[in-house]
Amino acid sequence: MIGRLNHVAIAVKDLKAASAVYRDTLGAEVSEPVPQPEHGVTVVFVTLPNTKIELLEPLGADSPIANFLERNPAGGIHHVCYEVNDIIAARDRLKAAGARVLGDGEPKIGAHGKPVLFLHPKDFLGTLVELEQA
Repeated sequence: MIGRLNHVAIAVKDLKAASAVYRDTLGAEVSEPVPQPEHGVTVVFVTLPNTKIELLEPLGADSPIANFLERNPAGGIHHVCYEVNDIIAARDRLKAAGARVLGDGEPKIGAHGKPVLFLHPKDFLGTLVELEQA
């Protein structure tokens, strides 16, 4: 069901400083920041030959990333994103197997302009999983 790894997301307190680490220290290509108000984050993408790293900074007081950073002040891996060919079929199959889809269960448009869903970390070995329509 799952396809390729689309990205690994890392929550950070300072997007500018985190971008500089990847760009200046590691020599990676880093996108410009993109606010995602519907998700409560501002993101940048670090392009790697085989996938991406998504750096997430809180946007607004109700950001879910702010809560994550309160529990993890140094930041850290927030979620992994896998591509799926049919996000609705994947959702229905996962729900039938007992997995919990976060939110209202309906896909929302993610940072790549494609539908995404998040799956409860307690159902996936303690890891928040994002599914993105390929």
